[in-house]
Amino acid sequence: MGKKSKAIPESLLRLTHPAVSPASPIVDTHTHLALTFEAYRRKYPAGDFTTVFDFVRGLYVPAGVQEIVDVWCEAPVRPLWRKFADAALTEEQRRELWGGVGYWFVMGVHPHQAKHYTDAVEADIMEAMAHPRCVGWGEMGLDYHYDTSPRPIQREVFARQLRCAVRLNKPLTIHSREASEDTERILKQEVPKDHKIHIHCFTDSPAFAQRLLDWFPNLYIGITGVITYSSNTDTSTAVRNMFLPSSSGSTASSPSPRLRILLETDAPYMVPAPIYNTPAFAAPEEKGKRLPLCHSGMLPWTAGFVAGLLRRLPGQGDGWDAARVMSVARENARAMYGT
Repeated sequence: MGKKSKAIPESLLRLTHPAVSPASPIVDTHTHLALTFEAYRRKYPAGDFTTVFDFVRGLYVPAGVQEIVDVWCEAPVRPLWRKFADAALTEEQRRELWGGVGYWFVMGVHPHQAKHYTDAVEADIMEAMAHPRCVGWGEMGLDYHYDTSPRPIQREVFARQLRCAVRLNKPLTIHSREASEDTERILKQEVPKDHKIHIHCFTDSPAFAQRLLDWFPNLYIGITGVITYSSNTDTSTAVRNMFLPSSSGSTASSPSPRLRILLETDAPYMVPAPIYNTPAFAAPEEKGKRLPLCHSGMLPWTAGFVAGLLRRLPGQGDGWDAARVMSVARENARAMYGT
C-alpha cells in the first residue's frame, strides 16, 4: 500500500507576518484568485469559506493584504472575471464584499493556451480592457519548457497581444520560461522602450534580467516564492545584480540603486519555503506537512528572503528587512499598475 498522506489542517492557512503594517502592506501583483479559491474548496470541501468573498475576508484581510492584481489568462476567456470585477467597482462594494482589499485584474492568454487564441478570444479581452478595474494585459509570452502550444504559434500570439496592449497603452504582464532570446527579441521589436512591463515569476538567467532592465526603464522583475527554493539561484542573483554595476556599463550601484522588483505569489502555486520555519509548523504533529496551496497572505515570507539577500551585499548593512522590501515593492506596484 502507498504511504498515507498527512492531513493538513485548514488552520495552517491562517498566517500572519510581523512585518505587515499600514506602512508595509501586502500588495500581491500576480495571483490567480479563482484558481486559488477552487483549490481551497477541493482540499477543504467542508471548509470555513463558501464564497470567494468569504475566502478573501477570512484569510487575506487578517493577514494584511491591501491590494491584489488578479490574473485571467485562459482561452476561451472565463466569464467569471466579470463577477469579480463588477463586485469591486465601488468603495462600498470593496469594503463590504472584499473586506477593504483592493481588487484589480489583468487579462491575456497564457503561452500554454496560445493555440486557442482566436479573434473571438481577442474581442473578449478587448472588452475586459475597458473595465475600470483592469490594469493591464497578460499574462502572455513564451514557454519553451512545456511547449504546450507550438513555438511558432506562441511567438505569433505573443506579438499579436503585445501590439494590442501597446495600442491601448496597457501595462504588460509577461511570462517567459526558457525562451529568453525570443522573448527579448519580440519585446524589443514590439514594445516602446518606456512602456510599463512586468516580467512575471522570473526564473531565467541574471544576464537576461539585466539586459531587459537596462533597455526598458519602466520594467520590473516579478519575484515569487520560487526565489526561496534551493533549486533556484538565478532569481536571487538577478536581484543582487540590481545593486552592482551591470555588464552593459550602467552604474546600478551609484548613486542610488533601485530595487526594481514586484512581489507576487502566483497563487495557488509556489508556497514560500520559509513558511515551514514558522512556529505553526514546529509542533511535532505538524512536522513535514506541506500546504496544499499558496495565497496572497504568504507574500511577506518572500519579502523576508529578499531582504536577507540584500543585507549580505557590500554597503547595504542591516538596512533591509521584510517591511522595507514590501514598502519598496508597494511603490513599484503603484508605478507599474497604478494600484
